[in-house]
Amino acid sequence: MLVEEVEQRTGVRWSVTHEWLTEPQHPLIAVGQRSAAAEFAGPIAQALSPPQSEPPAEGYTLRIVQSAEAAPAILVGGNDARGVLFGIGRLLRALSMSRGRVELRGPLEIATAPADRIRGHQLGYRPKTNSYDGWDLRTWEQYLRDLAVFGCNAIELIPPRSDDADDSPHFPLPKLEMMIGMSRLADEYGLDVWIWYPALDGAYDKPEVVERALAEWRGVLSRLPRVDAIFVPTGDPGDAPPRYLMPMLEKQSRQLRELHPNAETWISMQSFTQEWFDEMMGILRAEPEWLAGIGYGPQTRVTLPKLRQMLPARYPIRRYPDITHSLRCEYPVPDWDRAFAFTEAREVINPRPLDQAIIYRAYRDQAAGFITYSEGCNDDVNKIVWSALGWDPNTPVEAILREYSRYFIGEAWADDFAQGLLSLERNWRGALAANEGVMTTLAQLKTMEQNAGPRERANWRFQQALYRAYYDAYERSRLIYETELEERATEVLRSAKKLGSVTAMTRAEEILDRAERERVAEDLRARVFELAEALFQSIRMQLSVERYQAIDVGRGANLDTIDVPLNNRLWLAARFAELRKLHSESERLAGINEIVNWPNPGTGGFYDDLGNAAQQPHLVRAMPYERDPGFLSSPALGFRYDAQWRLSWCTHADGLYDTPVVMRYSQLDPRAAYKIRVLYAGDNFRAQVRLATAERLEIHPWMNKPSPIRPVEFDIPAAATAGGSLTLVWEATPRRGGPGRGCQIAEVWLMKRDG
Repeated sequence: MLVEEVEQRTGVRWSVTHEWLTEPQHPLIAVGQRSAAAEFAGPIAQALSPPQSEPPAEGYTLRIVQSAEAAPAILVGGNDARGVLFGIGRLLRALSMSRGRVELRGPLEIATAPADRIRGHQLGYRPKTNSYDGWDLRTWEQYLRDLAVFGCNAIELIPPRSDDADDSPHFPLPKLEMMIGMSRLADEYGLDVWIWYPALDGAYDKPEVVERALAEWRGVLSRLPRVDAIFVPTGDPGDAPPRYLMPMLEKQSRQLRELHPNAETWISMQSFTQEWFDEMMGILRAEPEWLAGIGYGPQTRVTLPKLRQMLPARYPIRRYPDITHSLRCEYPVPDWDRAFAFTEAREVINPRPLDQAIIYRAYRDQAAGFITYSEGCNDDVNKIVWSALGWDPNTPVEAILREYSRYFIGEAWADDFAQGLLSLERNWRGALAANEGVMTTLAQLKTMEQNAGPRERANWRFQQALYRAYYDAYERSRLIYETELEERATEVLRSAKKLGSVTAMTRAEEILDRAERERVAEDLRARVFELAEALFQSIRMQLSVERYQAIDVGRGANLDTIDVPLNNRLWLAARFAELRKLHSESERLAGINEIVNWPNPGTGGFYDDLGNAAQQPHLVRAMPYERDPGFLSSPALGFRYDAQWRLSWCTHADGLYDTPVVMRYSQLDPRAAYKIRVLYAGDNFRAQVRLATAERLEIHPWMNKPSPIRPVEFDIPAAATAGGSLTLVWEATPRRGGPGRGCQIAEVWLMKRDG
């Protein structure tokens, strides 16, 4: 691995000998386990003298040994076999490599061991992913090396049957054959192999269903060269009551030990209703011996510290953090601009190094480690950040990114590319239209692109950063342009009484249609398409359903959503069509007046667009993002794009599970009577919603959200505002499971009542 990785980057092929050279003319690198130093380190073996106590697992020592009699030598001494692997990885990260040249700059004196016992990533070969299904075993081996270089010690595979299609047009091998090959590769590198094994049959109270499940799992597990653990998610997918699921898994655990004697069985607590959560906790308190630990993943209804407090101490927790998605997920981008959410969407190329460090550090003390949830190479930077922090939680993010850039892109790019990755994360901070840094990021990446050679331009990691920079800049250009067009169209509509309703609507449509007739920033758009093609060729990223046969638009195919309207022209076109059917000019003018004054709460009133971070001044956040990155204590920002909706309806605030959504108003007129107008939206219209004040004065009882969506109004009791302030509390149907979404409040108007 050491020799080949150096050769790939430099063209220099080092020779390998298994005996110490008595008179070395060139520097040597001596590699092996510390316990066998005498066998591989010759006269300098004493520099790796065995420690007095048992050295920590997976650790290593790196040292330069100077000798008057011979050339200097670099010692890589692993505390065990894995320590050798990780020591080699650390040496590779320390080397300065360029064409025809390998250098070690500065001193090298490192003795280290990992902080987290489990440091891994899910690598699922299945159609749902945005790239993995196109990888062959050679690509997988290279990726295993890349991850191991930064300290990864485990991978997680997915069995042939999951919540996926049976086949992919990109598969180079059948699913089970690839799974066997990946298990073998991991074993050759000494990495642990976990299997994410969902229990999909549900009816485990029926003996025949259990027997079929045992036979199916045996047929897979018996063919894998290595299995260290199976991790069974209890939901997403999976939908079996704990009282039936756990006895079946006990049988599976016994079978697993027959096939792989040291393998463990872990479960999660995902997607449970409160009833099933309580049922599972009752089972776990009995401490079944066959169960090794608990995974904490998406759709867990309590925080990780709370779960640690509830579980018996014998069960370690392994985190299963979602690092691959940007919305409708465990750790969404905080306050993401809706323009990005509607276009780049859920599985965009998403380097979020600072966010990932926050998420990792927020709950690290309660877990034994992690295996991240990934659905493609879009989250590659995030994997490396987690791997590096799992080794040393105090490593500065900037240092991780410099090593990432030096190792994967090249020595000359160490700082510039690292800063570019940080800039891409900053692109997603705050209102997009006001974020001039997006264009600065593009300028920085374009300069790198212009100075790059053929090797860098063909590098998929370099291409990913360019794709994001061009895409971000294109969407900002479109947003500013289309917002301006809508503002001009609205001004025309304000003159409808003078122009006539039909004429005003026609002129407004002509202005709005320029977004498609007269595109802005077409050069940026064209470059995005070129980079999408490059990424398909280099790493099989499927950024379009039609062009690259991605499985679905929502699975990373954001080339297909690049031109989603960023103003309300589709909604306006539909409203204009409805108004033109009216026979009365006064009715048409009233409809136009409603359009232009949509967000207006009237004199003395207040308006909040709760899906827009810049327009939610009354929304209460219980905790800062750094303490609650999963939004289990504070309102989460949600998105559901519908071409027929106003954009303000497509985003909302939501309290997950039993967390309420709270809004607080001050400096109200204590003599005035108020009413509230609410627009409920989102993707869960099964949940009921209730609204009351903090003092439990009911504004409206449990009710279904209107569908089709429309604003609803309710009077505020005078007693609630008599003191000049008001606190509103929304709750959704309690004890629900799944992702826990419910309230999903898009817009709120607090208005003075007439009279």
